[in-house]
Amino acid sequence: MGRITTHVLDTGRGKPAAGMRIELHRASANGILELAAECMTNEDGRTSVPLLQGEGVQQGVYELRFEAGAYLKQTYDSGISDETLWDTIPIRFRVTETQQHYHIPLLIAPGGYSTYRGS
Repeated sequence: MGRITTHVLDTGRGKPAAGMRIELHRASANGILELAAECMTNEDGRTSVPLLQGEGVQQGVYELRFEAGAYLKQTYDSGISDETLWDTIPIRFRVTETQQHYHIPLLIAPGGYSTYRGS
């Protein structure tokens, strides 16, 4: 069964990023992004359930939007809260095989972020 999942690690603290808001958008036939799912990360930095699974996973372009700015402001001391570089971090990816597991993690810190295709 196909599914789309994510998790967020706060590499600045060496811990899961709990309480980060995430949206998953899917591009429609005319290219407009439409909200497909939204959630908050749990104490393990993960979503409690897959963002999409089964027949909900369709071929096409998707975009994860991580609300990193709000997370960083509430997590780190006031020294960076007014100067947080990151706001919403978009990660756009393509689903070609609807039966596969697409796991797209985010590694975040006040000074940078990265992603990869997980397993």
